[in-house]
Amino acid sequence: MKQYSRVFGYLKQYKAKVFLYFLSTILSIAFSIVSIGMLAPFFDLIFYKKPKTVAGTMNNPLMKSLNDFISQNVDTSNLIKTLGFLCLIIIVSIFLKNFFLYISYYILNPLKNTIVNNLRSDLYNKILHLPIGFFTEKRKGDLISRTTTDVSEVETSVVGTLEGWVRDPLTIIFNFAVLFYMSPKLTFAILICIPVIGFILGRVSKALKRQSNEAAIKYGESLSVLDETLGGLRVIKAFNIENLLKRRYSKLNDELLTAKNKISYRRDMASPMSEFLGVLVFTGILWFGGQLVLKNQLLDASTFLAYLALFYNIINPVKTLSGSFSSMRKGSAAITRIEEILNTPNTVDDNPNGKVIHSFNNKIEFRNVSFDYDGTVILDRINLTVEKGKTVALVGSSGAGKSTLADLVPRFHDVSSGEVLIDGINIKDYSLQSIRSLMSIVTQEPILFNDTIANNIKLGKENATDTEITDAAKVANAYNFIIQKENGFQTNIGDRGTKLSGGERQRLTIARALVKNPPILILDEATSSLDTESERLVQDAINNMMQNRTSIVIAHRLSTIRHADEIIVLQKGKIVERGTHAELLKQDGFYKKLVDMQEVN
Repeated sequence: MKQYSRVFGYLKQYKAKVFLYFLSTILSIAFSIVSIGMLAPFFDLIFYKKPKTVAGTMNNPLMKSLNDFISQNVDTSNLIKTLGFLCLIIIVSIFLKNFFLYISYYILNPLKNTIVNNLRSDLYNKILHLPIGFFTEKRKGDLISRTTTDVSEVETSVVGTLEGWVRDPLTIIFNFAVLFYMSPKLTFAILICIPVIGFILGRVSKALKRQSNEAAIKYGESLSVLDETLGGLRVIKAFNIENLLKRRYSKLNDELLTAKNKISYRRDMASPMSEFLGVLVFTGILWFGGQLVLKNQLLDASTFLAYLALFYNIINPVKTLSGSFSSMRKGSAAITRIEEILNTPNTVDDNPNGKVIHSFNNKIEFRNVSFDYDGTVILDRINLTVEKGKTVALVGSSGAGKSTLADLVPRFHDVSSGEVLIDGINIKDYSLQSIRSLMSIVTQEPILFNDTIANNIKLGKENATDTEITDAAKVANAYNFIIQKENGFQTNIGDRGTKLSGGERQRLTIARALVKNPPILILDEATSSLDTESERLVQDAINNMMQNRTSIVIAHRLSTIRHADEIIVLQKGKIVERGTHAELLKQDGFYKKLVDMQEVN
């Protein structure tokens, strides 16, 4: 049960409600037993037309207690009145049983919903706070599967059966206690059979966890293929690879079908098998208990009939419990997959005692910084200072480490060795939120959300005024195309901004950076998605935005960084050249070769 500790751990803050649930459940079971227990005096009255004191044995303590109660409260000489009284007790008992049953549902269902809600929130929050490097190794479809399908599986297979794991064992225990009270010899014989039944049912459900895990993996892979298909439809159609994608998806779909069928075969076997085994035990009781009645060994016919009714009251909980056990085994695979995410160490932890930095006053400094990922060196002993108000450009071949170096400043990654400092203090000593509040980032690929234009622009500043949004749009050369939209700034741009052109999407991200008005800018080739006309206008806007700000620019088009205060040339994670544009041209090194190549092109 250790693997379920996180799921049930959410109940700790609701101890009072859990106690009330147990209490109402116990009362419901107790009144159910009372209603069935009244069958014994009822049968005596019907069979013998006499109360228990006249016919039947008196050596059964439960029957004696019921008889005493009837004798003290009813005129037992009036059989019709006695019959009515017994029926009234049964009616009241059944009413109270169902009343407390409803109370238990009323308490438990919100608790079950709360468990699932908290689990889903914790999983989403964990994904939000995991470092970017984590997602390079994970398929998007697999993560979506864990946050949707696996959580739903936990809700159905684990949380959904929570009631059975409380009510059914209590029902079995209380009924067995009464059965033992009525006939210890017969009940002891039944108890011998239970371990055998449990062993058989356990063998049936043993493979469910493994098969459920296989199904979850296949489902995640199919989601990944679907995501790639939706994102790459242009390429798929252009290269006529529809059939290739069909075969790939069909193969995964067939494997998923096979895994799900295996799960169904195992799960569906548990319930009928448990019922059959229960009937075998019931038949054994008829044979063994019948002998006790016929031989008059401390068990009379009416008590035996009540005994059978109480035992039958156990069969359904046993059947349900076995089904719940199978479901729990199936759901444990989903819990394991969720736990893998929740237990993933966050290599970029926020400092709970971190200082809050309100302004950037001096410089950003990289001191002997190295960074490696999975044993591969990405950055090697980088020493670099970015003075306040200066623009530093990072250039180099693909994979040289430009983006990684820039990502260290907002702590998307943490250094493997060395230090990154802002105003002379290690950035790990600041709170994450305060560091990132000083920065705006414009990425090479425009990243927008399925919302209005206005909400996307003010994403980094929720309280931005309409004037600020409009001014930012004008500077980013986005105002003209925005007002031409039917709903202007309230136009919904669709999933990832698909209703806009590439240039329009990039100009919105630039407007978003402008609204935040930060002291530090990180620009990853921010103009690469723009047409020639827009590029010039937006580049002018960026140049204006960069004035009096500290900027780190990742450049592929070297023409955009000619006026940078310092250009850093990276190769294989090391700084191989540095200086201004003019100084680097004079060095006649790697940077000049890059410039010459672009001028030729």
